[in-house]
Amino acid sequence: MSAAAGPAGVVAVAGTLRPYLGPATDLAVDAAIFLAVVAATYLLYKAVVTPLVTRVFDRQGLDDHARRPLQKIVAFLVLFAGVTVAFGAAGYQGFLRSLATIAAAATLAVGFALQDVIKNFVAGVFIYTDRPFRIGDWIEWNGNSGVVEDISFRVTRVRTFDNELLTVPNHALTSDVVKNPVAKGTLRLKFVFGIDYEDDVEKASEIIVEEAEKSDAILADPAPSVRLTELADSYVGLQSRIWIDDPSRADFVKARADYVKAVKARFDEEGISIPFPQRTVSGRNEWTDPASFGGGD
Repeated sequence: MSAAAGPAGVVAVAGTLRPYLGPATDLAVDAAIFLAVVAATYLLYKAVVTPLVTRVFDRQGLDDHARRPLQKIVAFLVLFAGVTVAFGAAGYQGFLRSLATIAAAATLAVGFALQDVIKNFVAGVFIYTDRPFRIGDWIEWNGNSGVVEDISFRVTRVRTFDNELLTVPNHALTSDVVKNPVAKGTLRLKFVFGIDYEDDVEKASEIIVEEAEKSDAILADPAPSVRLTELADSYVGLQSRIWIDDPSRADFVKARADYVKAVKARFDEEGISIPFPQRTVSGRNEWTDPASFGGGD
């Protein structure tokens, strides 16, 4: 709107500024109105909308996985509404109509140019709704593993166990298999102990179970178990199956390492050996003394 046709306050300000700005007065006043409305929208969002949205999220019991994308949506909608009102208050309706026409004409081109962005956005929506993993979960996919630090509508950020930050397109996590070992409250671990063919299988199995029962990190229910799973070239394989509670990557590695060390120590005490691979070399024909290879006198 022009300053001459605006409210009395705007007209008074325009009259004060006109001797200094001349023909640019209306433009300056309209720009000031636009910026004032945008600033007021931002302050309203921070002072009113953000606390209100936080209370609603708390009442619904939403975790960080759900809060972050919803907060971004609310912020975008409030900002969009504020900018729209600012354009109208500043008298930029003609500009808005032109902008809408340009946006409609460019939609097709933008759609082709942003195929990957749109694909990742849709994948982000699926991650939000299906919840295959959450912030703080340890996940594995396509040979990679790490802890989820952030989930946005385009990418997911994962911190590896080597402290590297991976920025993964959401589509990569919805188009392939993602393993979430900590999705449930417990995690089963398996480890194969190889013993000599001459050792007592029953005795070795008892030791494996006893050491699991002694560990504070291993659950008693489900109970530890042992199965004979391999008759390999140089050893008999006994697979131990144990469960740990409320698992994380660090807990899993430490619990398994301590358990394996305890079993190895008991095997040494009881005289049960863990053999190394052996190979027997034989020839088709009878062995000839290398000395016979030399020439005769």
